[in-house]
Amino acid sequence: MSTTIDLRSDTVTKPTLEMREVMNRAVTGDDVFAEDPEINELQDRCASMFGMEAGLYCPSGTMTNQIAISVHTSKGDEVICDKLSHVYNYEGGGIARLAGASVKLLNGDRGRFTAQDVMDSINPDDSHYANTSLVCLEDTCNKGGGAVWDLSQIKSVSVVSRENGLGVHLDGARVWNSLVARGIHNNLKATKEYGSHFDSISLCLSKGLGCPVGSVLIGSKEFIANAHRTRKVFGGGMRQAGIIAAAGIYALDYHIDRLAEDHVKAKRLGEAALNHPCVKSYSSIDTNIVILHLEEGVDSQELVDSWGDKGVLCFPFSKSSIRFVTHHDVTDAQVDIAAQLICEK
Repeated sequence: MSTTIDLRSDTVTKPTLEMREVMNRAVTGDDVFAEDPEINELQDRCASMFGMEAGLYCPSGTMTNQIAISVHTSKGDEVICDKLSHVYNYEGGGIARLAGASVKLLNGDRGRFTAQDVMDSINPDDSHYANTSLVCLEDTCNKGGGAVWDLSQIKSVSVVSRENGLGVHLDGARVWNSLVARGIHNNLKATKEYGSHFDSISLCLSKGLGCPVGSVLIGSKEFIANAHRTRKVFGGGMRQAGIIAAAGIYALDYHIDRLAEDHVKAKRLGEAALNHPCVKSYSSIDTNIVILHLEEGVDSQELVDSWGDKGVLCFPFSKSSIRFVTHHDVTDAQVDIAAQLICEK
């Protein structure tokens, strides 16, 4: 096949021509001195969208998550999160290495857990135990197949956490997909209400929104001031980074609404994949991630390799599951082609 259809991740997206033109026109300034106009605008817009006071632009979502965890915790504290969470599985052990904290893992539903789960995981006020200080949520949950949290569940987790003096951080790597799936992405009152349940949120720009790089951490002014110091220690301070921040501003204006198209494409792929004899089922498709579950004895890597030979790239999520992720670089026509190719024996 002459054209490769890349469904490995929404991180493979490339900036559009229009986004590149906006980047090229960026004024820029020294961000360490808070003098980059594009970065200042991007930070303010992200914070305002979720009712927060301030924002901090960073190179990656891993950095914004780990900065947040480091600010919320002290050495030896414990962080509550789901066993599928990105902050635990895919950030290089940063909670232990950078924050010096331990983790209490929850066995939730596709990355989502309950207020009772949190209550049951808070350690006693006893010097024998680590001090529980933070709860981390991920919406949507990547390893849970792009699962969207129920808002009432978020509220209850937030309430019980705050009643017990715990911070609440959201890994919002794909929160834009979550907001679109809920239908509230254009409702400022609703997005602010959503944001009110968290003390900090990490907002990734380089996945569904198609920016080449970057994430914004938002929270209170005091929190962001502390986060700024931590970013410095992590080596995340940037200078004339308005060139890439301009891409984020463009994406907020033009790339959020279109995420709904990715969700439709994902469902089409999931339904088509069921026609392959090696595919047993797929997890419920809430957003742009499809997780296929394979028949017993089928090796995921072998099936991924065979589809790759046909020009359809995807990701072995475990020995018995495969992940597709739709994004703006995959057209409707390519989805049709991919659906046909993955069904061939």
